Amino acid sequence: MKVIAYIYTDFEEKFGIPRQSGLVEGLKGRIIFEPEYRSLEAVRGLEEFDYLWLLWQFQGVDEDYWSPMVKPPRLGGKVRMGVFATRSPFRPNAIGLSSVKLERIENSEEGPVLFVSGIDLRNRTPIYDIKPYLAYTDAHPKAREGFAREGKKHALLVEFPEELLGLFPREKQEALLEVLRQDPRPAYHDDESRRYGVAFAGYDVRFRVRENILTVFEVVPYIPA
Repeated sequence: MKVIAYIYTDFEEKFGIPRQSGLVEGLKGRIIFEPEYRSLEAVRGLEEFDYLWLLWQFQGVDEDYWSPMVKPPRLGGKVRMGVFATRSPFRPNAIGLSSVKLERIENSEEGPVLFVSGIDLRNRTPIYDIKPYLAYTDAHPKAREGFAREGKKHALLVEFPEELLGLFPREKQEALLEVLRQDPRPAYHDDESRRYGVAFAGYDVRFRVRENILTVFEVVPYIPA
């Protein structure tokens, strides 16, 4: 398959990215097509749709390795499920699927640029395909959700000092807070002394969690490992 575009987001690392698209509506991204596909004709009519399906490639995954059984993070990292009953990246083909909101399309020197929100993708994730979301066939509100339903119940209280939160542009602050409320940690981490860091919008947001409260204690410029 050919990479048709890359998405540009505020996440430089996997840790902290919402586990599903649409969980944090304020997270935004820009999709820029590769030169071969920078055609206004290719996106004609797309502006008439509110949501898109993105088919993309997981980053940092050994494509020669996959496992028939995986441990979903929301089940505490101790219960095994079949890989095809999960959205784990450790699959025969490292392909992800996301439903994102199309905010607008702008024409630029780089061709048509798609501005989207509700993203769950790392910066510069390769995009294989883009399709319109069709509510009358794609939405099944009464469908069973299996063990994934448990993920909806978990949320943290966030303590983020104003002087640290103010380092981020105002339009990014609520999205960052919501990312932290979703609890970026693996479910099996319960060490209250452990420190974590989310790379977001050029900064490393460092925090700890005690009981049900996430406290940000430091924000420093992000330096890639």
